[in-house]
Amino acid sequence: MLLISCPNCGSRDETEFHYGGQAHVPYPENPAGLNDREWAEFLFYRDNTKGAFAERWLHSTGCRQWFNMLRDTVTYDIQAIYPMGTPRPATAAATSVIAPEGATK
Repeated sequence: MLLISCPNCGSRDETEFHYGGQAHVPYPENPAGLNDREWAEFLFYRDNTKGAFAERWLHSTGCRQWFNMLRDTVTYDIQAIYPMGTPRPATAAATSVIAPEGATK
């Protein structure tokens, strides 16, 4: 079982969270201009990498806030947790929590 460190609430059991898929998938600039194949690729095709993978998570039974997590898909080690809208950090060796601007830990 994973112990996930929510940026707002601190460490909690993984049962309090919901997985939201791959992070940093940009919305199409002109969705009406996509054909069926392009739209299907946007909706359903995601990377399936081995190693560090950026994911979106929701703290559904706590603060109900979304955040991003960089997690190793082989070892399940959480390498970084960072706010939505910020770029993916470089692969880190140790777990780190990056607080949003103006927030205190």
